Amino acid sequence: MTLPELIAHYGLPALFVGAAMEGETVVVTGGVAAHQGLLPLVGAMIATATGSFAADQAWFASGRYFRDHRWVRQAREKPAFAKAIQWLERYPIGFIFVFRFLYGLRTVSPIAIGTTRVPARTFVLVNAASAAIWGVLFTGIGYLFGHAFERLVGRITTHWPWAVAALAMVGIGFALFRWRKGRQA
Repeated sequence: MTLPELIAHYGLPALFVGAAMEGETVVVTGGVAAHQGLLPLVGAMIATATGSFAADQAWFASGRYFRDHRWVRQAREKPAFAKAIQWLERYPIGFIFVFRFLYGLRTVSPIAIGTTRVPARTFVLVNAASAAIWGVLFTGIGYLFGHAFERLVGRITTHWPWAVAALAMVGIGFALFRWRKGRQA
């Protein structure tokens, strides 16, 4: 099976999982794949939005139902948790809407929100709207700038080993940056 066939077959589920676990890098890559005609653009947007929505709902539920669990208590000790609560108290709806766009607050924020008295229905509605806009925005960036990405990396369908290696290096570099930043906090 060739790389384009793999992307066409497993691309949308991979975008769902990638948007839930990693974020913008995967979503923009999905937009580039849509630009190349390997995935449907609307399908990529829906997969990324629903993946992000589902992950945030799971984190919210974890904060809500396991607030006394050891790992939620560990999350409370992080400075980002306190910052999320502070922003939530000042701008409850606005913060729920924008946390996914704020670097360093994406994972801890739904846990923090889950530990508060924010109604689950409010979180679901605002989270859904935010996830939809986030998915469309970042997939659209990949789609609109797909030609520039192709020129930078080369066509994935022609030079896929190099493109995959370059994307892996960028992903590893970004993960190391986030890990280092998290260790400093």
